[in-house]
Amino acid sequence: MRARLPWKLTAIFCSTLIAGLCLGYFYLTSHLKVFLEQDLQNTLKRQIELSRGFMDEQIHLTGRLSDPSALARRIGVDAGMRVTILSADGKVLGDSGLTTEELLSVDNHAGRAEVQEALRTGLGLSRRYSNTLKKDLLYVAVPFGNASTSGVLRFAMPMSDVRLFAEGLESIVLVALVLVFFLSLAFTYLVSVLVSKPLREMSLLAKAMASGDFSRAPLILSGDELGDLGDALTNMSRQIRARINDIEEEKAKLDAVLSSMLEGVVLVDARGVIRLMNPALRKLFFVDIPPEGRRSVEVIRNSTVSAMLEKLLKGPDRFDERDVFVGFPEERILKVSGVSVRSAGKPEGAVLVFHDITERRRLEKVRQDFVANVSHELRTPVASIKGYAETLLEGALDDPQHAREFAGIIRDNSDRLVSLINDLLDLAKIESGKLPMVFMPVDLRPLVLRCLGVLEKNISRKCIQVSLDIPGNSPKVRADEDRLAQVFLNLLDNAVKYTPDQGVITVRILPGEEHVRIEIADTGVGIPADDLPRIFERFYRVDKARSRELGGTGLGLSIVKHIVQGHGGEVKVVSAPGKGATFSFTLSYA
Repeated sequence: MRARLPWKLTAIFCSTLIAGLCLGYFYLTSHLKVFLEQDLQNTLKRQIELSRGFMDEQIHLTGRLSDPSALARRIGVDAGMRVTILSADGKVLGDSGLTTEELLSVDNHAGRAEVQEALRTGLGLSRRYSNTLKKDLLYVAVPFGNASTSGVLRFAMPMSDVRLFAEGLESIVLVALVLVFFLSLAFTYLVSVLVSKPLREMSLLAKAMASGDFSRAPLILSGDELGDLGDALTNMSRQIRARINDIEEEKAKLDAVLSSMLEGVVLVDARGVIRLMNPALRKLFFVDIPPEGRRSVEVIRNSTVSAMLEKLLKGPDRFDERDVFVGFPEERILKVSGVSVRSAGKPEGAVLVFHDITERRRLEKVRQDFVANVSHELRTPVASIKGYAETLLEGALDDPQHAREFAGIIRDNSDRLVSLINDLLDLAKIESGKLPMVFMPVDLRPLVLRCLGVLEKNISRKCIQVSLDIPGNSPKVRADEDRLAQVFLNLLDNAVKYTPDQGVITVRILPGEEHVRIEIADTGVGIPADDLPRIFERFYRVDKARSRELGGTGLGLSIVKHIVQGHGGEVKVVSAPGKGATFSFTLSYA
């Protein structure tokens, strides 16, 4: 468990305080003993000086000491210590701690250090073990006598009393230091809490900022450096929040732009790892896993794209553009533009933009085919008209039989030109939305019968059987009757043209829940699967030679498609070679 800052500060201060108190304790106790001994010596000196004055006065009055033993005991009681009175030659005359009988057996004290020093200097001090009392004593001795030295007065105090007093003082000092320690401990903890509180507030603010919460503000009221730090953190939090808001806004704009782009965009780093891929590119390559963090070769499995990225990331070129062919799940042609992202002259990544030009290429091909087909369709009848007209002008007019034949050919080709031009004009109007349509309720059965009546001659010539599967109470549809008749005529005419003799054409009307579906099926030559996707294109023919032989312009199915779409429906075809074809389209109820 991590220690909190107040406890750390308290522990550091207490460690320092304990060290200081220990040093102070040892310093005080060591000096206290010296001070006590000095004080004790001074006390003994004063007391022994008083006692010597008393003895000198007695000697001055009487000329001698009347009873040294009694005098020693009296002084000892007054001074509270052991008192010994010696003669000048060291003989013990009286001792407060010995009886008269015991004095007789006491050794001469002339050799004692304090006695010799007192006789020599006037004051003797000594500390030694007493064989008589069996303990350490502190001795103080002074000579006494008025004119000459009459003897020596000695005080003795046990060192155990000094030690006891010193130990008492040491206990007092120890208790005082312990009390100081605990008071300092409490004060230190209080101060550390007060000091660490703003730091804790700033720590909580920093954690909130790290977790994305920038609404907190530290409650620091001090005007010192901590207050300045709190204000700086608050300002930094506001600025970070503002920067994050700006970044989020820019990111939202970028996401919106990338998401709405029809072009695919991918950003990779210097190692070829994808950092960003927009939805359009995911759709192009059917990426159903998060691509970010994966290598581009794992997501975009295309050798041309991989070669572009390698060139941009490792080569000197900063721009590259290529056409990329994608064969799965459907054939597409993409124009890929790539630019390397460089920093200090080194590639840091690359951006590729994918443009789907499949439809553009298809439209270019359709346009080319359209121009070629129109030119061919117009050139053939025009060439025939011109040729036969020149033949007539060169003399064929004088031959009535051939002139009539040639005029008929010119008329037929003129009709073909008129039909082609009318179909082109109708298709142009339909595609531009300028062909007027008047929608009204239309009964399908009479309309179908009327269209079959128009084609009855061709149907009868090929002995084709027409089957009508139309309910008696079939509902009416919402349509432009003339344009819907054009749809039926085109589909039925194609069915008649491509159905062999004695074939069958079936017209079905199938009411559904939301719309009516009309089917026109034949037992003709059918349509190969490769041609089905393009069957509704302008001038597209499955068998061009056969179509021209039958007089088709190649625009009928394209007109059918656009008219049906103008009615809000859709047209489909199902066919197989040799099994006929079924064209169907839908119309809304009236």
